[in-house]
Amino acid sequence: MNSLLPVALFALSGVLIGGLWSMRRQGSSRAVLGLMTVLALLAAAGGVLWLLPGDG
Repeated sequence: MNSLLPVALFALSGVLIGGLWSMRRQGSSRAVLGLMTVLALLAAAGGVLWLLPGDG
C-alpha cells in the first residue's frame, strides 16, 4: 500500500492537469482554473513528499 499511494496521487495530478487544460480551452473562469491548479500542485507535491525518506 505504501508504494500505491504516490502513484495514485501522481495519477490524480495528471487527471486534474488534463481537466485544467480542457477547461482552459473552453474558456472557464480564472477562479476555477486557479483552484484546479492548486489542487493539481497539491496532489503532485503530496506524491513527491510521500516518496521522501523519513522516520516512519
